[in-house]
Amino acid sequence: MTPELTVEIREKRFPTPDGMTRTVLHDISFRSRLGEFIAIVGPSGCGKTTLLNIVAGLDTDFSGAVLLDRRRPNRVRIGYVFQQPRLLPWRTVLENVMLVLPEGAGERARRLLQEVGLGEALETYPSRLSIGMARRAAIARAFIVEPELLVMDEPFVSLDAATADRLRLLLLRLWRSHPTGALLVTHDLREAVTLADRILLLSDAPGRLLADVAVPLARHARTDAAAIERIHGEIAAEQRRLFAAEPPPQRIPTRAI
Repeated sequence: MTPELTVEIREKRFPTPDGMTRTVLHDISFRSRLGEFIAIVGPSGCGKTTLLNIVAGLDTDFSGAVLLDRRRPNRVRIGYVFQQPRLLPWRTVLENVMLVLPEGAGERARRLLQEVGLGEALETYPSRLSIGMARRAAIARAFIVEPELLVMDEPFVSLDAATADRLRLLLLRLWRSHPTGALLVTHDLREAVTLADRILLLSDAPGRLLADVAVPLARHARTDAAAIERIHGEIAAEQRRLFAAEPPPQRIPTRAI
């Protein structure tokens, strides 16, 4: 049987300055076979990063459950690519990647850094890297643990279009070479169509799941700009329809902690 990720979030609340709490996520439920690539798309502030942190096991204070092959996230190898590379400035590229490895695994780290195009920058410190190079190092660090689940929080944000396109292709090449389940948070619906097998569309805050949309485009067609644009248009129209059908936003009542 194919291992499966199961996410059931009934409610997630955050404390407010007045000592109360507010709902940031509710009624989010989905499953994914490991090996699928899922993108999470929604408006700013709808709880996408919070959802990712719950799945990754970084936030356990919620009502519901997350299981990966019947195990909780803290029992699973998870690779996380953050919005910023988060490289330690006093360590070289190689040392940053090896930080999560046991001693003696340097050759594996060198091979992977070569694979992402950083073979000539192993001894370079982060301050000397371009933002694109730093993002590649961060992607390599996530893959080096041989993750059962890869989670990515807008890993291509703030990049110019050409660099972002190159890194998306690099990510897909690595993902095919090192198969794993993948969850990507993005504001960019085109990016989601280019990368994902399925797209989860979230509502405005408090975020809930509006739709789980399969991307009807074969992997080999993901470089076809016309096909990408067509599918993007169809899903964008569905997203607009769903938002138009949503009831007017209501103030979510706070609760005492």
